[in-house]
Amino acid sequence: MTDLATVAVTGVRASLARSTELKRDASTVQDSISALELGKFPDDNVADSLSHITGVSISRTAGGEGQRVSVRGLGPEFTLTTFNGRILATDGAGRDFAFDVLPADVISGADVIKGAQASLTEGAIGGLVNLRSASPFDQKGQHGIVRLEGDRNLMSELNGSKLSATYSNTFANDTMGVLLGVVYANRKDRTDVAGNDGGWTRNPDPNDPNWWGNAWGGNIDPNGNGVLDPDEYGLIAPGQFRVGSIMEDKKRSAFSGKFEWHPSDKVRIVVDGLKTRLDSPHVGYQQSYYPLFSPGRWSDITVQNGIVTGFTMNNPDPELRLNPELLNQTEYRVVDTDLYGLNGEWEVTPDLTLTGDLYRSTSKRHSGGQDTYAVLRMNQPNTARITLGPNAVPNVDVQFDDGRDLANGLANGQFTESDFNTHYMELRGDNIEDKITGGTVAGNLFVGSWGVDRLRFGVTRTDRRKSRDLINNTLNGGADYYSGDNAINVSDLGDGVISHSFHLPHFMDDVNSSFPRSFVAFDVPNYLARLQAYNGHLRPDGSAYDYALAGPQWNPLQSYRVREKTNAFYVQADLSGDHWDGDVGVRLVKTSTSAQAWDAKILNITKNGAFNYTATYAAPTPVVQDADYTFLLPSGNFTWHFTDQLQLRLGAAKTMARPPVDQLAPTNTTASVSWGEFTQVYGGNANLKPYSAAQGDMSLEWYFADHSIANVAVFYKRIKNQITTSWEPGQDIGVPGYLFNVTRPINGDYAKVKGLEAGLQHFWESGFGVNAQYTRNWSRSWVNGEERPLEGIAPATYSLGVMYEKGKWSLGANAVRTDGFVTAVNVIGTGYNTQADAITWLTAHVTYKINDMFSVSLQGQNLLDDAETYSINGNPLLSQGYSRYGRSFNLGASLRF
Repeated sequence: MTDLATVAVTGVRASLARSTELKRDASTVQDSISALELGKFPDDNVADSLSHITGVSISRTAGGEGQRVSVRGLGPEFTLTTFNGRILATDGAGRDFAFDVLPADVISGADVIKGAQASLTEGAIGGLVNLRSASPFDQKGQHGIVRLEGDRNLMSELNGSKLSATYSNTFANDTMGVLLGVVYANRKDRTDVAGNDGGWTRNPDPNDPNWWGNAWGGNIDPNGNGVLDPDEYGLIAPGQFRVGSIMEDKKRSAFSGKFEWHPSDKVRIVVDGLKTRLDSPHVGYQQSYYPLFSPGRWSDITVQNGIVTGFTMNNPDPELRLNPELLNQTEYRVVDTDLYGLNGEWEVTPDLTLTGDLYRSTSKRHSGGQDTYAVLRMNQPNTARITLGPNAVPNVDVQFDDGRDLANGLANGQFTESDFNTHYMELRGDNIEDKITGGTVAGNLFVGSWGVDRLRFGVTRTDRRKSRDLINNTLNGGADYYSGDNAINVSDLGDGVISHSFHLPHFMDDVNSSFPRSFVAFDVPNYLARLQAYNGHLRPDGSAYDYALAGPQWNPLQSYRVREKTNAFYVQADLSGDHWDGDVGVRLVKTSTSAQAWDAKILNITKNGAFNYTATYAAPTPVVQDADYTFLLPSGNFTWHFTDQLQLRLGAAKTMARPPVDQLAPTNTTASVSWGEFTQVYGGNANLKPYSAAQGDMSLEWYFADHSIANVAVFYKRIKNQITTSWEPGQDIGVPGYLFNVTRPINGDYAKVKGLEAGLQHFWESGFGVNAQYTRNWSRSWVNGEERPLEGIAPATYSLGVMYEKGKWSLGANAVRTDGFVTAVNVIGTGYNTQADAITWLTAHVTYKINDMFSVSLQGQNLLDDAETYSINGNPLLSQGYSRYGRSFNLGASLRF
C-alpha cells in the first residue's frame, strides 16, 4: 500500500491522484478528496468540494454556499460528520452538520465512507463523512503559505475578501512538530427569494379521506352557491406568497493548531484544537401578499386543471380587499464552534499497539429574541388582480382608488408612513448549546495465523448534551399586539420608520412575471424604538399601549433539554489470503436518552379580525421522557484482487442512525392560530426509534493507469423505522369550539433504497484529464401500510469535470446536476408532495504558477446562474420556493515559503 503520509500534494491532478490511492487502499467502499496543497482545499467551501464525489449531493444556504451533505441520495439526517474521527457539535436543531461554519482552509482532506466497519463510529446509514486535518509530519521541515482572495457576485454586485495563512514546522530532530492556521473572511451576499409561506389552499376532497381541506376563510367557491360542488373537490388556490431579497454580511474566522510529539519510535502524542466563529447577520426585504379565499373576496375567477389561476379583489371591506405588506426579516446568527482533543499511540510490543483519544466538541448560538419578522400593512382602497403563471412569482397588479398603482408607487417613492399601519411583529430567536464529550481506548493486535492478520478492539463513550431555549413573543400574544383593531398608523410614530425607495440590481431578472420590483426602506430597529416611545397612548379599549407586553419571552413549548449517553464496544478481525483481504466484526452500542420539554394547554382563542386570532395559554408544565436502546451491529467486507489493477469489493452490515436531537423532545407549537390556521405541530417525539438498516455493497474498481480509475458499484438498504410526518386532521385537543389539524414526527414501517454508482477518472500525458460520476437511486417507503415517497432522496446525481494541468497552468470546469426529489409528502392531501426541482451547478478555475513562491488563481461559481426552486409535484403553477444566488468570481494570490 502507498505510504500516504509521505505524499506531497500540490495541484488538482495530484489531489485527485491522492484521492484515488485512498480509495484503492481503503478497507471498505469509500471515496475521498484531498487538499491541493497545504491549507488549500479544491473549493472555498467543504460541502462544494464533497459534491464532486460519487453519490454526494448538497443543499445550499444564503449566498449559494454549500451547507448540508447527503450521501447516496439519503438526506443529511442519515449522514454523520466527524473531524479526525470525533463527532462535531452543531448549532442546528438536529445532528446534521452545517458546513458553512467551517472554512475549507482548515481541512486537508475528507473521506466519504459508504460501507461499514465495526471500528467506525456508528450513526450513519447514508455515509460517514470524516474530515481530516493536516499533520506537521506530512511534509517535514518548515513550510508555510499566505493567501489573499477577493470575490464579486455579478447579480448582487457585492464584494468579499479572505485572508488565510498556514505554517508547519518540525524540529528537535524531527521528533516534534507544530502546525498553525488562521482564516478571516468577510463576504457580502444577496439571495433573491420567493415562496408560498402560507401554503396552498385546497378544498376538501371526499375522495381523499386523509384530507379535510385547509381553506381558512371557507371552501373555495367559484360559482358562489355556498355548496362544495364535485368540480370544486380538491380545488387549489394561493394562500399567501412573498417575494424579496435576503442580504447577508458574513464574517468568518478560524484558528487551528496541532502539536505532535514523537518521543520515541513507539510513542506518538498529539494535541490539537479548532476554533471557528461564523458571524452572519441576515436582513430580508420582502413584499408579502395574503389573497386567500373568503366568501365575497374574489371575483372574475379563472380555473385551469383544478387550480385557480386568476381572480380579482375589490371588496370595499378593509379586511376583504388585498392589503399589500412590507415584510422585513432579520436573523442574528453568530455561531461559535470549538473542538479540542488529545490523542496518543503506544506500541507496547511489536505485536500490540494501543491508542487513546479524548475530545470535547461544542457549538453555541445565542440568538434568543434578536431576530425579527416585522410586517407593515397598506391600508388604502384598491382593486387587485392576481394571476398564476409558470414562474416563481404570480402576476400582481394593484390599482389604488386614488390613482396610484403599487409597482410604480414603490419605484417612485410615492408611498410614505401614512400609507401603512402596524401589523404582525414577531420577535424571536433561539439559544442553542451543544456539548459533546467523547473518549476512545482501542487496541491493534497482530495475530498472523488462520488468515487473521490483526485483531482490532476498543471501547468508546460519548456524552452529548443539547439545549434549546426559544425566546419569542407569540406565546404571550405580543406578535399581534399592534395589529387588527390595535393597529397604529405609522405616521403617528414619527419619522424614520420608512424612508426612500430602492431597487436592487438584477433583482428577479430571470423571472418573467409582472409584479412590483422595488422596495421601501423599512428601518426595523428604529421602528421598534418608535413603538416603545409610543407607550402611554390609548388603545381602542381604553388601556395604554405598553411595549413590554409585546416583548419576547421564553417560550417553553418549543424549548428542550436532551442528554444522550452512548457506550460502544467493538471487535474486528482483519483478514487476508492469496489475492484477497477483508474484515469481519461487530459493534455493540447502548444509548440512553433523557428529554425534557414543556406543555401548556390553550384556554381560549380570541378572534381579533379576519385571519387574526390570539390564543391564551395555561401555565406550562414540564414533560420528561426517558428512553434507551441497544443495537448489535455486525459488518463484513471482502476484496478480491483479480490483478493489481482490478478488484471487486463486497460488503454487508447492519447500520443505524439516531433521530435528530430536536425530535427526541416532545415540543409543540400552535403559533399558526395567530393567522387563522388551527394546526398543532409537534416538533418531537421521545418514543421515536432510531433508523436501522440492513445494507449491502458491491463495487468493481479498475485502476487501468496511474491515478486513473473506472468503477461501478451497486448498493441496497432496507431501512426500518424511517422518520416521517403524520397528518391528523380534525382533532379535538381540548379547545372549546375548535378542531385542530395535528402533525408530528413518527416512525414509518420501512423503506427500501437501491442504487447504482459509476465513476471515471483519467489523465493523459498531454495534461488533459476527465472526472465523471453518476449515481442513481430507487426508493420506496411505507407508513401504516401506505406507500409513500421517501423524503430527501435525490433519484439521480451526476457530474462531469474536465481539466488541463501542465507546466505553470492549471485549468478546469466541473458541472454537478441533482435531479428533482421529494422533500415533504402529502402537504395538501394524498399524493401532493413538495419537490425540489433539478439544478445544475457549474464551476471553473484557472491557476497560473508564477514561480515556486507565487501563484494567482481565478474561480467561478454557479456560472449557469441556476436557481434552486421548489414546487408541488413539479407543477410550475404550484411554486413552493425560489432562491437565486447569481454568478460569482474569486481572484486569489498565494505566497509560499
